[in-house]
Amino acid sequence: MAFVEPTTLSARGVSLVPLAFAHEEGLRAAAADGELWNIRVTSVPEPKDTRKYIEDAMAMREAGHRFAFAVIEDSSGKVIGSSSYHDIVPAIKRLEIGYTWYAQSHQRSHVNSTCKLLLMTHAFETLGCHVVGWRTDNFNFASQAAIERLGAKKDGVLRGHALRRDGTIRDTVMYSLRSGEWPEVRAQLLHALNKPR
Repeated sequence: MAFVEPTTLSARGVSLVPLAFAHEEGLRAAAADGELWNIRVTSVPEPKDTRKYIEDAMAMREAGHRFAFAVIEDSSGKVIGSSSYHDIVPAIKRLEIGYTWYAQSHQRSHVNSTCKLLLMTHAFETLGCHVVGWRTDNFNFASQAAIERLGAKKDGVLRGHALRRDGTIRDTVMYSLRSGEWPEVRAQLLHALNKPR
């Protein structure tokens, strides 16, 4: 039995469903909304690489290292992005949330906060995780700000840690949230989501 079993998470007009080949065209269209693959510091697939992106995610799921979701807008049924649990370590009940991106038309909306609330609630309250982590490129300032708004703590920077798609070497900024911090973070997220926009 895998640590992360297939599940669908839903709230506020957004659903996270296990990523499948049926989402290929939707993912391609979501990435095209803003030509997101041109952003140097993200993992958004180029249109020609969308199927391989799904294949890689599914292979990592089989290996137990990653569980990828398609993000669906409930009202239209459209794929509007993707997010994953990754670097899953069942022995210490730790995982990270990442590989996250949304169509440009859904950025700066309630979608990211809703997805993070769903993923963190499932991680802490269903899977019993002790720690949830995030990592991002040292030049992805928008991602760092979004992670910090969630209430995650900055653990540090891994220098010379990974290759970007353009072949340059990036530093990786690491964040985490412990289970004891989750109730306050959950309350803050709900407060932010319930405020009029």
